[in-house]
Amino acid sequence: MVTRRCTQRQFLLRPDRETTNAFLYCLGWAAERTQMQIVAFLAHSNHHHTILVDTQGRMPEFLESFHKLLAKHQNALRGRWENFWASEATSVVELVGPDDILTKMIYTLTNPVKDHLVDRADHWPGATSLWANLANQRLHARRPTRFFRQDGGLPESLTITCERPPGFEQMSPQEWRDLMSDRIRAAEDAARTERQSEGRRILGRSEVVRQHPTNRPSSREKRRLLNPRVAAVNKWARAEAIQRNRAFLEAYRAARDLWRAGLAALFPEGTYWLRRFAGVAVDLVTAPQ
Repeated sequence: MVTRRCTQRQFLLRPDRETTNAFLYCLGWAAERTQMQIVAFLAHSNHHHTILVDTQGRMPEFLESFHKLLAKHQNALRGRWENFWASEATSVVELVGPDDILTKMIYTLTNPVKDHLVDRADHWPGATSLWANLANQRLHARRPTRFFRQDGGLPESLTITCERPPGFEQMSPQEWRDLMSDRIRAAEDAARTERQSEGRRILGRSEVVRQHPTNRPSSREKRRLLNPRVAAVNKWARAEAIQRNRAFLEAYRAARDLWRAGLAALFPEGTYWLRRFAGVAVDLVTAPQ
């Protein structure tokens, strides 16, 4: 699950026709270029959540391509020159099991509902994979007219297909849709109950699209919180994933020390930058090229 927010929490991704098209186009092109499988996504006004399957170990390339292109387009659209994204690192969280993937999919698709911006997930006016997930609809985008050269090498249009996440392949289309619909409805009901108990109202679609791009939430952001790398409901699966990541770091650091000393070094599977740019040996003959 990839999450990145706009600088200063500003509404620089506020939904409008050009922003929605650009988000879809940049996401689709970056995923196609790096062979990513798109599972689910939603572009909030000041951040996005995107769930992917990294089939070739090319997540860094995907993040660079997607975020760079979208930032350049949105800066051109908004008449800006400064950094578009917040300076903090992009959040990339490993979803360990099927239940964890489904939980984050529902969180992603109902994020504006949870924030009391709209009453239902299908009311969100911005880019979302909701109907691609529920009805297997394909999403289409055209090459944006701003920033992108019309005689450049990027395709004039592209299509996005959202894949069924790992662990749910055996379900029929109707079973999958029922499961997703029930979970989304439960999230909508929970948000509605919270509003009723607190006497709150939704902002509404019309107000969302009228927000100025340089506005930002009035709430104060929590600081100095943990930045998780793994999400797993099962504590044993979570502990195993954390231990696996620690083992990778230990093996990587040991190999790097040998390499820097001019000695033969075999880096663990998952090594990216040094494999791509320095040509180091990786301990798996089928490692992505």
